[in-house]
Amino acid sequence: MFLSAAAAGAGGLLLTGAGLGPSRTLARDPFTLGIASGDPSGDGVVLWTRLALDPLGLNGRGGMPVRDVEVQWQLATDERFATVVRRGTETARWKRAHSVHVELEGLEPGREYFYRFRAEGHLSPVGRTRTAPAALSPLTFAVAACAHYEHGYYTAYRRLAEQEPDLVVHLGDYIYEYAPRGYTAPGGSVRRHTWGKCATLADYRMRHAQYKSDADLQAAHAVAPWLVAFDDHEIENNWAGDVSSTGAPSFARRRANAFQAYYENMPLRRSSVPGGTSMRVHRRVDWGPLARFHLLDTRQFRDDQACEDGIRAGCDDRLDSGRTLLGEDQRGWLLDGLARSDARWNLVGQQILMAQRDAKAGPGTEVNMDSWDGYAAERTRLLTGFRDSGAANPVVLTGDAHMHHAADLKLDFDDPDSPRVAVELVTSSIASDGDGYRDEARVAETIAENPHISYLDQRRGYLVCRLDTEELRADFRTLDYISRRGAPAKTGARFTIPAGQSALT
Repeated sequence: MFLSAAAAGAGGLLLTGAGLGPSRTLARDPFTLGIASGDPSGDGVVLWTRLALDPLGLNGRGGMPVRDVEVQWQLATDERFATVVRRGTETARWKRAHSVHVELEGLEPGREYFYRFRAEGHLSPVGRTRTAPAALSPLTFAVAACAHYEHGYYTAYRRLAEQEPDLVVHLGDYIYEYAPRGYTAPGGSVRRHTWGKCATLADYRMRHAQYKSDADLQAAHAVAPWLVAFDDHEIENNWAGDVSSTGAPSFARRRANAFQAYYENMPLRRSSVPGGTSMRVHRRVDWGPLARFHLLDTRQFRDDQACEDGIRAGCDDRLDSGRTLLGEDQRGWLLDGLARSDARWNLVGQQILMAQRDAKAGPGTEVNMDSWDGYAAERTRLLTGFRDSGAANPVVLTGDAHMHHAADLKLDFDDPDSPRVAVELVTSSIASDGDGYRDEARVAETIAENPHISYLDQRRGYLVCRLDTEELRADFRTLDYISRRGAPAKTGARFTIPAGQSALT
């Protein structure tokens, strides 16, 4: 079993030799935010850390001096660093919140590696990462989203780490922007946000630092490389393009601040460096010939929500054929990528529920304007494109909903005979909305109204998917509580998607 980042740092195993000598000395350990890796390729990966002496320092600089710091890094084939294969030095620039992004190339495909950093006499915890394989090889990956810090402990991240996946896909709401108790779970707040609602660069940096300080989240980052994409709360609840959901002044400046802090705190490549109010997070990541991940951005390019947002009945504007959620360029990029894909599985990672979910029992329809139901015509065009692309085994991975879903995606959700085009797997939240529950009556009512949905569970949790050439097996992992620490995780349901069938079994 991989020795966790916390255990490695505490055990004294890695504190000697191997060419990581001290230079200037910081007064305290600067690796309080942990380490991470991300966006693996067949020959490379991104290694990340951010230095912070005092994560909650009010100026957002993490208590660091106003100067750049040289950070050394090592990559080894073993956890004890007996065989170091790469090493180097990067500058943690104070203007970038002392963050470090090491973008490696020339590594062996399909290989497990271990990495660590040193800065001015202090050694980081150890992380494990891996490169994508060159040949067909099984993949185990986890899917997570929505981790409101105030609503509960991050036990789900700890349980995810214990399963030691090859890859973690995080689909947004990594942080929440609200002021303390600005959005309270049904059972009340367990922890308390840093002061104020996020607006300035210092606010967002400090909020990321608060979340990153959590030991359970650090363990999940240390165990495997991550693929990340933001949703709304990394900036503001339900924002859409250049439109603030709250009418906040200077929203463009606020968005630029949020993007900069997001990049500083995530293991992203240089292609995602923000350019003011824009940031590219839609991208493709291949896991050898087995799987291609198409990561989407469902916020930057969308039209404002129809009918003043919320859950609405009788909103004809949501059916307007001119409305877009992805934007024409991104939709074309996705469909072109699907048509050109030779991968055995095409996994589309995105943020909001794609399947129709009618909340109104009986005649009429009541749906969420912030989800794909608010952009119904584009959803039909997209799913038609899925079908026509010829891409093998499309599966949509989704966050945001704060409850597990397993659903068939159809060209017409109101027609029982409409063909199934793909499967959607929706992860519940890590912490958002507190302990959660299992309301059997409500689940039965919702599934009766939406027969294309096979499974719902309102408890907290994450997904673990095991993928090979013949099938994708999805375990919906659930925890009964997060308002106190230590909850076990169990498999609430398991679904299999046989290759070539686009259907749940």
